[in-house]
Amino acid sequence: MTMRDLIFKILQKNIMNQSRRQFLTAAAVAASTLPIAGCLAPKAAPHGHRSSYTTQILQPGNANTVFHWADVALQQVRDQRVLTPRAAYNYGLGMAAGFLAANGTVQAYDEPFGIGPGPRGADPEVAYGVAFSIAAAEAFQQPFLFDRMAFLDRFPDSEAKSLGAEWGRAVAMQVLRMRTRDGSEPSKVNYNFDHYKWRTDSLRWSPTGPFYAANPGPAFDSFDRALFPGHGRISPWTMKSGSQFRVPEFYDPASPEFAEEFDHIRRLGGADSTMRTAEQSEIALFWEDGPWGITPPGHFIYIAIQLLQDRDLPFIELARAFALLGMTQCDASISAWDSKYHHYIVRPESAIRMRAATFGNPDPRMVSQPGWRSYIPTPEFPAYTSGHSTFGAAAGELLALIFGSDRIAFSGRSPDEVLWPQLQGVTRYWTSLSQMAEENGMSRLYGGVHWAMDHSEAMKAGRAIARQAFHSTFPPRA
Repeated sequence: MTMRDLIFKILQKNIMNQSRRQFLTAAAVAASTLPIAGCLAPKAAPHGHRSSYTTQILQPGNANTVFHWADVALQQVRDQRVLTPRAAYNYGLGMAAGFLAANGTVQAYDEPFGIGPGPRGADPEVAYGVAFSIAAAEAFQQPFLFDRMAFLDRFPDSEAKSLGAEWGRAVAMQVLRMRTRDGSEPSKVNYNFDHYKWRTDSLRWSPTGPFYAANPGPAFDSFDRALFPGHGRISPWTMKSGSQFRVPEFYDPASPEFAEEFDHIRRLGGADSTMRTAEQSEIALFWEDGPWGITPPGHFIYIAIQLLQDRDLPFIELARAFALLGMTQCDASISAWDSKYHHYIVRPESAIRMRAATFGNPDPRMVSQPGWRSYIPTPEFPAYTSGHSTFGAAAGELLALIFGSDRIAFSGRSPDEVLWPQLQGVTRYWTSLSQMAEENGMSRLYGGVHWAMDHSEAMKAGRAIARQAFHSTFPPRA
């Protein structure tokens, strides 16, 4: 009997009496110990292949364990078309588990989760890969059998390898137990479950119309339910609660500030805008990161790989950096979704097309424009606050703290140019991390899908999330 036959026999024996979660966990455990030549699902494209994201940005010799597993997760989000808030959750789970396993073997940083020390002599990179892959298997509902075996084959058989694999498996299971009742399972469906009392006044959100799609992508279903209204109730990693950085109240719809914003977005963000510049249109598409790619949090992980590859960080410091990045992107999604459903604010497309007369605002600029369309697709969930801006501010601030400076000049291309053929060959240039984050958030105004307050308040929240996480979550051991 081959090793492949053996693993299938093990799985077949247990599957009849197990839940899907138990089955995937059993598959992950079996695959982490048996060297097989096949698996239950395809392996991620290796570095060097055109389908690998690290192929686009890594210089020769800069591949490593942390970047490898980040690439596996990025590819899985793309291939499964995981939506943004769930993608952020999945990234955070894998990166946190990987770091906690590696850190347990070297005890370089304190951590608040009670993982404890690993076995003496265990290989931290092996522990990282096994823990990441088992946690990610639960998040993505995909065993990662091929990926784990290919990764372990890089390391010669030794006691350090065996101890690392055993410890990584133990930490992953501990992390999964810790997150079992974190609120992420019921949040996968588009039902409120009375989490929030939704507003019923003129500012209330309403489903997006049937006219928002781009060929070859992305697209949103016509008049779909609001996306993941329970996501803001998931237990965060670094915040005290999902509402810790909840944004303040939105504009009074009868105020001159709202009239100014209504008119500004109507003129700037429409599909046929004559106010928006060619560069602003490019920016709107560059940061759109729709549901056929790695999503906004994935875009910032991609940028972090690009920027951190030549910093010569020790392995455990790099693992910590990506754990903080993944965890704060997850928390940014929780914070933004909490604000979205607490405030439940209308998108510009609904307000401008149909609702101007309902706001009780006497400003003459408050006139409905029934044929108005946003330049990029309007997502199917409330406007306030901007998820894009929260993700970008958190990532930009965290990377600045890691670098010790905001003044990092760099350039980049879209990781998923296939979404918008107009981006092929386009390179964007930034003089600082904060400029990058600001441009990312402003892209949603240029695209006509957010109000200015959505962006400005989200930037404050994202930066606060990153600062708190960096200074309190994984401090160096004394």
